[in-house]
Parts: sequence; C-alpha cells; structure tokens
Amino acid sequence: MSDERLLTTFLDLLRIDSPSGREKGVADYCEAVLRAAGCEVRFDGAAETVGADTGNLFAVLPGTASGRTTVLCAHMDCVQPCEGVEPLLADGVMTSAGETVLGADDKVGLAAVLEAVRRLAEVDDPHPEVHVLLTISEEPGLTGAKALAPDAVTGDVCLVLDADGPVGGIVVASPTHYTFAATFLGKAAHAGVAPEKGSSALVMAARAISAMRLGRLDVETTANIGSVQGGTATNVVAARANVTGECRSLDPERVEEVRQAMQAIMEQAASAAGGRVDVAWTREYTGFRLPEDHPAVVLAQQACRDAGLEPRLLSTGGGSDGNIIAAHGVPTLVLSCGMKDVHGVDESVEVAEIERLTRLVAAVVARMAE
Repeated sequence: MSDERLLTTFLDLLRIDSPSGREKGVADYCEAVLRAAGCEVRFDGAAETVGADTGNLFAVLPGTASGRTTVLCAHMDCVQPCEGVEPLLADGVMTSAGETVLGADDKVGLAAVLEAVRRLAEVDDPHPEVHVLLTISEEPGLTGAKALAPDAVTGDVCLVLDADGPVGGIVVASPTHYTFAATFLGKAAHAGVAPEKGSSALVMAARAISAMRLGRLDVETTANIGSVQGGTATNVVAARANVTGECRSLDPERVEEVRQAMQAIMEQAASAAGGRVDVAWTREYTGFRLPEDHPAVVLAQQACRDAGLEPRLLSTGGGSDGNIIAAHGVPTLVLSCGMKDVHGVDESVEVAEIERLTRLVAAVVARMAE
C-alpha cells in the first residue's frame, strides 16, 4: 500500500492531456491500471453520442465476500487550459506552473479510485464487488453521464469523487437545474424616420429581465440571465433578440414555480410590446437529496470516522455526474476531494488530501462488506 505509488499515479494523470472530448490518453492509462488490478474493463458507445475520442469506462473488481456493491465514479476530462500541465510540488501542495489549470478536478478523483482498487486487490481483507465508472465530457454539462444507458449503473451506493473542499465533506443534496433559450420577435423599422412603426425585441427582452427576480431567491434557489444578444444597427429597431438564462433549486417544486414565473414574465413582456417570444427549456439534470438517516449517509459518516476524518454533510447549488447517477436509482453521495480554486490557474490540492480520500474510499468499501 504505497503513498508513493498514489502520488506517481496522480502525476502521471496530470501530465496526460484530457480536455473534454479528448480523454483517450487518460482512459487508456486507467484501463491498464484497472486490468492489472484484476478488473474486467469495457467502454460504452458514448464516444459517438458525445463526439469524443473514447467512451465512458466501466470496470468491475470481483468481490471476495458477499456484501453490497459500491460504485466509484470520477470524470476523465478537465476544463481548458489543461494541455501541457507542468505540476509543481512545494510544501506538500500541488499546483501547476501557472499557465494552465492543475487538473485536480477530477484527476484527484481518478487517482483515488485507481489506488483504492489496487489496494483492495492486493490485500486479503474480504470485500464486496466494486464497480468503477469513469466518465467523459463531464465539464461541458455532464454529457458523458447523460449518454449512459438506463441500466448502465447498478449498485447499492455510488461515491462520486468530484467536490472541492477538505476530504470528509459529503454532498447529500444537489439541485434540479433548468436552462432556457428565448427568442423575442418584434418588428424592424427605421429608428430615426419611423420608430413608431417598429416593435423592439430588445426592449421586450429588457423589460422581461427587469421584471424577473434574479440571483439568490432563497437559501435553496437561484436564477440568472446568462446572455443577451440582438439588433443589427443603431438606426434599426431590433426585430430579434436572444436571451439565455437558468434557474435551479434543491426544492423540485420551487424550481418549477420559478421556471413558470420566468416563462410568464417573458410572454407578458413580448405581448405588451406587440411581439412574441419562443422559449425552449432544457432540464439539465434532476436534483437529489438524501436524509441524514439514509443508510448510505450513515455508512459514509461511519467510514469517515474509520479513516480518521470528521464527516460534514453538505448541500450544493451545482451539479455533477452524481445527479445523473442518482436519477438512475442508485443512492449517490458526492465526496469532497481536497481540491481548491478549481477551474482556474490557481487550482491546488494538498497531496495528503489525496491519501485521505483514498483511505475514505477503502473504508466505505470495507463497511459495505459488513
């Protein structure tokens, strides 16, 4: 059981370029490690669906004892700029040279999964069957996980290794998230000669946005306008304007209320100005929430203590592959991995946190054998 091997694995992964859609190098590396540990490995057909160079990776480590099945999940892609990463280790903290992200999101998760599987395969302690799911194209919108077949993920609990913050954090609630693309349609006219003959789509959009409640609506709910585009020239009343936005909430009924309110406001603003609006809504993912007394939550907290960690139950306003897996019916927890300042060039992780995460994963699997 080698901390040095874990660090080497993490460094190897950091040095393999894996922007979204080009994860094959990392996938090949992970496949080799998992096969060497005794896993059966396969890939699904998500590459074609997503437009990537590889599919989602599935692996099974056969159990040596009866027990409940644990699913371990991490994603193989990183946000740009993530090519040519130069990892730097100083005082126990890993960063990049500063021109790229580090890629700790989510190569910390990958390294912990690989090392946990290796350790389970190497020791004589009994363990149940372990399933590994390493996804592609998580960063652009969970597109790899969304391409999973309905019956692709099975197990008694899934650990998604993909949250920031000190190890010991357990995300038990995540929101339902809607996005929209709206097209306001008015009537063009000469802005200097006959503006009264026109109907400005930009004015419609502006009135709609100004009438919406945006930002943090309550402790569990947010709404936002992401972009506004429209018009062709300063002397033309704009006939068309495009608006994008979103709403999300941990409360599934509340998010529907907000979505309907935003829809009604846009329709009213367009109608009042003599125009119309077409709105296309997309449910990006469905939320999940596990109560404190759920068996998976209780087990994860016990495993934290087994690993010498203090558990912290968290909720988040963001989404992860965990939302998609939870919708498949598998009780899902998203674990904090020690990452800091993700998605920026200041991203970092303490090396000791990667070891803590690996110990926690092994502790959960041990508990699942009881």
